[in-house]
Amino acid sequence: MSKTWEHYHHAARHHEKAAYHFNEAAKYHQSEEDEKAAHHAYLAHGHSQHAVHHAAEAAMLHAEQCSHLAASASEPPQKKSVA
Repeated sequence: MSKTWEHYHHAARHHEKAAYHFNEAAKYHQSEEDEKAAHHAYLAHGHSQHAVHHAAEAAMLHAEQCSHLAASASEPPQKKSVA
């Protein structure tokens, strides 16, 4: 698996974990268990930050890959010498 897709995969997993913890925080908030709600909100925030980090890394690697491909595509093909 390429590094780009690896980062996308990690971002997706962190988004899933963040969603889970946000839902748990909402449940605890509704039942007025503030400490548990705060704890899950804190965990959700951390997973969200990790997801953003991995998404940014994936985007950076993707952009580098595209610029590399564009640069090599813009070079004229080299002629083989007949010697």
